[in-house]
Amino acid sequence: MKNRLIEYCRSLNIEYVGIAPPGPYLDFEEIWAKQIEKGHVSGLEEKDIKRRVYPELTLEGTKSVIVCLFPYFTGNVEGANLSKYSYSLDYHIIIKNKLDAIGKFLEANVQDFKYKSFVDNGPLSDRYLAWKAGLGFWGINNHIITDKHGSYVFIGYILNNYPFEPDKPQDRTCRKCLDCVRKCPGQCILGDFTINPQRCKSYITQKKGELTERDIEIMSRNGLIWGCDVCQDVCPHNKNIKTTEIEEFRKNLVHKLCYNELRQISNKEFRRRYGDRCFSWRGKGVLQRNYEIINKIK
Repeated sequence: MKNRLIEYCRSLNIEYVGIAPPGPYLDFEEIWAKQIEKGHVSGLEEKDIKRRVYPELTLEGTKSVIVCLFPYFTGNVEGANLSKYSYSLDYHIIIKNKLDAIGKFLEANVQDFKYKSFVDNGPLSDRYLAWKAGLGFWGINNHIITDKHGSYVFIGYILNNYPFEPDKPQDRTCRKCLDCVRKCPGQCILGDFTINPQRCKSYITQKKGELTERDIEIMSRNGLIWGCDVCQDVCPHNKNIKTTEIEEFRKNLVHKLCYNELRQISNKEFRRRYGDRCFSWRGKGVLQRNYEIINKIK
C-alpha cells in the first residue's frame, strides 16, 4: 500500500512523501519544553504540549503520519517586498486540496480508513515530522533542508489509522557555516538548531497592534513588508536549487505590493483582491504599517 501511496502522490506532482511513526514524540517534548521555559515561542503554536507529542489525542487510532513536502521556489525577484513563500495563491488552500485528494484515494483503497490533514495549522511540529519521515535534514536556521529544493518547501501531514512502515530520519545536518546566524536581522537564530521567534522578522511583520522599538529596528533591516527570506537567501544549501515543478506555485504570482494601493483601497476591496493570498490574513492595516516603518513614511 505504501508503494501505491507514493505512486498516487507522484500523479499529483508530489515528489517528497514519507512516513513518520505515530509517536509519542518524547525527544520533541524535551526540546519543546526547553523552548517554553526560555520563552522562545511565538504563541501561534498548539498550547497543549501533550497534543504536540501524542498524535492519538488529535486522531484516535493514529498508526502512522503521512508527510509531504511541497517545493515553492520560483526564483529571485529584484524589487520584491513580499517573502517568496507568499508569491502564489495561498499555499494552505493549494496543499490542503492535495492532502485531501490523498485522503480520498486511501479511503477508496483501504477499508475503514480514517484521516485528518493539516497544513501549518495542526498541533504537531511540521518540521519535526518531515525530519522523522526522512524527507530532509535540519539546518541551524531551524528549517528542513532538501538536496534538490533546499529549504524552500512547505510541509503538510496526514494523521491516519493505517500502519504504513515508517521511514528513517537522515543522519546529517546542514554545513553549519553560520551565515544565517550572522546575517539574521533579529539575531533570532541561536546556533543550536533552535530559534527565538520573538526576534524573527517574519514573525514581527505578522504581529498585530503596537510594535516595540526593538521590533521596529529589526523590521527596518530589510525591505520586505511581509516575511523575511534572509536566513534562506544566505544558506549555501539554497544555491543552484531547482525551481518548483508544482504548477499552482508557478502562476498568478504577486511579488510586490504598492503603498498607494494599500493606502487608498478599503479593507473590503483588499480582501476582494488578495483574500486568497497568505499575506492577507492579518489585513491591509498591518502591511501598510510595515511599509511605513520600513520606508520611514509618517
